[in-house]
Amino acid sequence: MSLERRRNVDDAIFVDEVGIEYGVHGDFRLRSAYQPIFAPRGRILQAVAVEGLVEPRRAGQPASAQMFFESVASPDRLFVETMCRALHLRNFHNIGVDGLDLFFNYNPVVNDHPERALAEIRLMSRHLDELDLAPGMLVCEITEQAADDALLARLVREMRRDGIRIAIDDFGTGHSTEERVSLLRPDIVKIDGGWFAEFCRHTAAERFFRPLVSSLHDRGAKVLVEGIEQPVHLRVALEGGVDLVQGFLLGRPALAGIIFDEKPLAIDALLGRDNNVVPLFG
Repeated sequence: MSLERRRNVDDAIFVDEVGIEYGVHGDFRLRSAYQPIFAPRGRILQAVAVEGLVEPRRAGQPASAQMFFESVASPDRLFVETMCRALHLRNFHNIGVDGLDLFFNYNPVVNDHPERALAEIRLMSRHLDELDLAPGMLVCEITEQAADDALLARLVREMRRDGIRIAIDDFGTGHSTEERVSLLRPDIVKIDGGWFAEFCRHTAAERFFRPLVSSLHDRGAKVLVEGIEQPVHLRVALEGGVDLVQGFLLGRPALAGIIFDEKPLAIDALLGRDNNVVPLFG
C-alpha cells in the first residue's frame, strides 16, 4: 500500500465527541461493535476474546452489514476492508478489559489487488505498537469467499510470520472446507452457526459432532462454534468438546465505548434458559 493510500484510509476515519473512531464511506457511517467469545472453564464460560464487527448507519438509521458490503464497488473493497480493520484495532482499547484477544475478518475477494493486499497486512503489523497491541492478541478470520489459493496461502504466511493467528470462518459452508483447512492449517476453525443449528435438529447430534471436533483437533486447530442461540446449541457444542463458543444466547455485539462485563457465565443457568439472551454489556 502506498503512502497515499494510507493517507486516504486515515482521511476516511473520524473521532466523535467521546473519543470513539468511526469511518465514512459514501452515505454510510461505520462503527465498530464487539461480540464476546467464550471458553468453557469447568461449569462456567469465561470471556477470552471479542470479534470486531461493523455496524453501518445511513441517514442515522441502522443498516444491514451485508447490504453495505454488497454495495461497495469492487475497486473500493480493499480500501473499505482496511478501514474497517483499522477501526476495530483503534477502538479495541475502549472495551476497558485487559487480556482479551481480537478476532477480525478478512475477505479473500479483496485479493484482486494482491500486492496492495500484502502491503496492507505489513503496514497493519508495523503499526500495532502504536495501539498497544501485540500480534499474538490478533486472530484473522478468513471468510468463506472464493480466492486464489496460492495468494491466500501467501497472505496467511505473512500474517503468521508476524505472530497473528489464523481462523477459518463459516466452516461447513461455501469455500470453508476440508481443503481450505489443509491449505491454510488454521489455528482455529469456526463452525458456521446456520449449519450447526440445522445439525442440532437431528437426534444424537452430540454423538456425530464429537468426531468432527476430534478430527479438527488432530489437525492442530481449536474449534469455535458461532451462532449459539439456543440451549441445545450450547449443549451439543460443549458435549462435542469445542474450545470456544459465540452467539446471541451468550452475548450480543456491543458498540465500541460500552464497557465490557467480565463476569463469567454459569453453564447450568444457560442450559436452563429458553432462548433468552444473557446481557454481557452494561
